[in-house]
Amino acid sequence: MTTHDTFPPSRADLTALQAIVDHTGLFPSEYLPEMMEPFWNNADGHLWIAARSGDRLAGFAFATPEDHADRTWNMRALAVHPDHQRSGVARCIVQDLETALRKSDQRLLIVDTSGTDAFTIARAFYAACGYQEEARIRDFWAKGDDKITFRKAL
Repeated sequence: MTTHDTFPPSRADLTALQAIVDHTGLFPSEYLPEMMEPFWNNADGHLWIAARSGDRLAGFAFATPEDHADRTWNMRALAVHPDHQRSGVARCIVQDLETALRKSDQRLLIVDTSGTDAFTIARAFYAACGYQEEARIRDFWAKGDDKITFRKAL
């Protein structure tokens, strides 16, 4: 079994993080520097965790607190390079994200996904990690593409 080392990503990891985004199609990778800048500047409310598998950056997660909610966070992104998918790296990242939030006395973590068939594996992953489907907003992302929100008490 491969071991995965998680860590807070630095500016030096940006190119490798962008490659993961490009390979997964999660969002345009040119958004990444602006998304990460508050974290690099130690702004409250931005939590990034990256993981290595061997000597390669394999994946990352990003979470922010929900506005106007008591200690509730939203996992905004979870991405794993295709070469490392189904290796346990995503579970390792999520567990370490949850641990970091628990240590800072956070209460709840939510994650939004799509209801399309393309996200069946993602929804099964979150369920296997102990997340419960909490809400469905029909046609949220687009006609025929529901927003499904999962939650996990920390």
